[in-house]
Amino acid sequence: MASKTGKILIVDDNLGIRRALEILLPMYFEQVKTIPSPATLVSTLEQFRPDVVLLDMNFNTSINTGNEGLYWTGEIKKMMPRVEVVLFTAYADIQLAVEGMKRGAFDFIVKPWDNEKLVATLSAARDKARKAMGRDSSASSIRMTDSLPERSEGSMFWGTSKPMAVIRRTLDKIAPTDATVLITGENGTGKDVLAREIHALSLRSGKPMVAVDAGAITETLFESELFGHVKGAFTDAHADHAGKFEQADGGTLFLDEIGNIPLHLQAKLLRVIQNRSVVRVGGSQAIPVDIRLICATNMDLEQLVREGRFREDLYYRINTVHIVLPPLRERKEDIVPLAELFISQFAQKYHRSVSGLDESAKVVLQGGRWSGNIRELQNCIEKAVILSEAENLSAKDIQTDSPGSAFRMTGGTNPLKSVSDEEEEKLVREAVERTGGNISAAAKALGISRPTLYAKMKKYGL
Repeated sequence: MASKTGKILIVDDNLGIRRALEILLPMYFEQVKTIPSPATLVSTLEQFRPDVVLLDMNFNTSINTGNEGLYWTGEIKKMMPRVEVVLFTAYADIQLAVEGMKRGAFDFIVKPWDNEKLVATLSAARDKARKAMGRDSSASSIRMTDSLPERSEGSMFWGTSKPMAVIRRTLDKIAPTDATVLITGENGTGKDVLAREIHALSLRSGKPMVAVDAGAITETLFESELFGHVKGAFTDAHADHAGKFEQADGGTLFLDEIGNIPLHLQAKLLRVIQNRSVVRVGGSQAIPVDIRLICATNMDLEQLVREGRFREDLYYRINTVHIVLPPLRERKEDIVPLAELFISQFAQKYHRSVSGLDESAKVVLQGGRWSGNIRELQNCIEKAVILSEAENLSAKDIQTDSPGSAFRMTGGTNPLKSVSDEEEEKLVREAVERTGGNISAAAKALGISRPTLYAKMKKYGL
């Protein structure tokens, strides 16, 4: 056991719970203090100076807030921003606990609790608080920092857009928990990458993450693939087989395209998620599984629920925390940095000398529709790196989502705005060449009128 560090304050009106924690927690933390209500919380915080407060969500007090846990979380964070708050909640109050995390709580623990998970969560909160306060902690083996780590190969590219900054802050709070996460967004926005990021930052990062394309599994193999089968359960079942749930035991199970699962199979999935145990096809023994569940889809599940095509109880079961990844067109400031990142990756992969983008390429990239989002941008840059013979990619190398044209822009976008005469000439020449001299098509691609295009062609002797 690691040396004991950290100070934990427990606020709970249940005497039995306080006594149980007074026995358990001193084995892991240097100092543990309990109080029965928030009545003395402020003075106790000032005197005890804890690293972590384990705070019950409900007390019999006169605070008229709808929930005392939310109120006191805010008060603690205002008084001592670096103290971490872990909420102690009944199962029925999980949604309130999630709201508490949005207000600054580190995590929540559901009663009745599991001792191992309780200690792990409090330890992670303790380590984060002590690092923020500049204190040494010999128990800092949990991967937890004030901000998420810098990007490494294969991890999430966060960029600088506001939507991604909001998601990053949410991830910082939920990643170390076991909260079930639903990720939605258009195709190509990186839902699978975000799922891997959540796992990498979780307390389960040392265990496997098993990814399943739920929409690609045939109905006849669904139960076998997810829940496993025993030898002889069906033709070709020559040996016992552990399904994806068992394979992910101790780690994370990522169910991609969950909206594609047929309705009658959703009931079987719901049962396993609720019971946290599987029965293999052809077997009778219930096998417990300990997983963190992450689901993703590009579908509108709420609409599917209204249409009767997705079970409402399953939707709420997988939707503890909902993250919506924005399309690339809503994070335009990230397009060029993403493209430069892909250039670096593909130049190395294909041994090319391409090292960057010229201004014309940047203009075209930022004006593209990118209906295929990051995946389309990645494919576009990969092709450009392979085919280009220049050190920097230019507009003529960028082929966006319009076949045969490098200049398919979002309605009204003018790529000629704020570029030099030299870059403008390149863009005009390329547009005319790409469209085979069709002035109307070239003008539309450039986002300008026909007379303006004629004037620019005359200017450059085209």
